[in-house]
Amino acid sequence: MTRQSSAIPPVGLALSAGEQRYEPSGLAWGLLGVTAFSFTVPFTRIATSDGLSPLFVGAGRAAVAAVLAAVCLAVTRQRLPNRGQWIRLSIVAGGVVVGFPLLTSYAMTQAPAAHAAVVIGLLPAATAVTAVLRGKERVARSFWLFAALGAVAVVAFAGLQNGGLGALHVADLLLLGAVLAAAIGYAEGGLLAREVGAWQTVSWALVLAAPLMVVLTGISLVQAPPAASGTQWLAFAYLACVSMFLGFFAWYRGLGIGPMAQVSQVQLVQPFLSILWAALLLREELGWPTLAGGLVVLVCARSTVRTRLSSRSL
Repeated sequence: MTRQSSAIPPVGLALSAGEQRYEPSGLAWGLLGVTAFSFTVPFTRIATSDGLSPLFVGAGRAAVAAVLAAVCLAVTRQRLPNRGQWIRLSIVAGGVVVGFPLLTSYAMTQAPAAHAAVVIGLLPAATAVTAVLRGKERVARSFWLFAALGAVAVVAFAGLQNGGLGALHVADLLLLGAVLAAAIGYAEGGLLAREVGAWQTVSWALVLAAPLMVVLTGISLVQAPPAASGTQWLAFAYLACVSMFLGFFAWYRGLGIGPMAQVSQVQLVQPFLSILWAALLLREELGWPTLAGGLVVLVCARSTVRTRLSSRSL
């Protein structure tokens, strides 16, 4: 596993004027990452239920993942990023290492897992917008149509599950902040993965954020010493090792292969998967409205990822 073997070359080779080649492997890697991430909300709910503080869960899982990342980087003797890449890695770290875990951990102390999963379902649209602005990707009108339908579907999904989002509560604001943070981190990380490699991107971001997350973890231990069950520790272990680390191997590889705006829409299936896991693990109600809403989300996701990108850049 070397930098040369894992860095991702740009795709989208021209077939003819105005066309790009569709690369299905990017979608496959993206779907694998999304499946890993789909357990994040229910496991965060489990971990923060009267056992582990949200600060410990949000910061501690990043601290543990940073140790794993440092070991991988050292064993494979990865070259240090250059100055410009460090700056961009700080954006990735701020979004997916610091912002998203902390905000969702606090939100999950106030919101049901199903509600949170659907609000976070707005992330694909946010990632697509960020990718277009940052990656200078120009998408067809049909892409935005299906992306908008997907966003509407996940909002309706929330309504069917929890009686409507209604007025924004503190938990909703935290979740929306998490969506914005993750969208920025995903888009920047997807671009950076093409230069330094998929797993290296998240690994360097974790190492960069490690000092802050270790300090926050220490503060959480002083404020509220952990008193968790074995199940809660297992949930925390998953969040640290998979949600915070291994899942990004697949996710950033998918975004790096791209096209980023298309691969990001695979996230539309994440609310359906998360609610399914919430029903199985947390015994949250799963009825026909949920299954129907999940089917709509899946149809929108399939339609969106099949939409071709224009070969012209902004």
